[in-house]
Amino acid sequence: MNRKTLFAAMAMLAMPAAAAAPADGVTGRWMTPGDQAIIAIKPCGNRLCGVIERVLKAPPGAPKVDANNPDPALRKRPLVGTAILSDFTRDDAQWRGTIYDPRSGKSYRSTMRVRGALLEVKGCIAVFCRTQEWRRAS
Repeated sequence: MNRKTLFAAMAMLAMPAAAAAPADGVTGRWMTPGDQAIIAIKPCGNRLCGVIERVLKAPPGAPKVDANNPDPALRKRPLVGTAILSDFTRDDAQWRGTIYDPRSGKSYRSTMRVRGALLEVKGCIAVFCRTQEWRRAS
């Protein structure tokens, strides 16, 4: 195999992996404020999603299940493994999708973007928004 053919084959093999990996570093494990939980963000098809990987600090008496889910059939599912980020697509320097709050059982429009070593996660209802800063989990 000549050099040009070898280089072309190597480039073609590398392209799917490069295309699937977000360039801005959103994927990975993130610690929520107050070190309450670790959220794992990963590709889900051509979008990103995030699940509760681990609950570290639950408020006293807090349920370990998704007790406030609007769907009664889901109220007994464990919080660990519950998707709280869904359908995130890239929009320039940020990602847009939906965030689910298991404390209230409500879902909100959301954006997220990397700012230095932090992930800025914003949830909005109408014009009212709340922003949290998550840090990378080790």
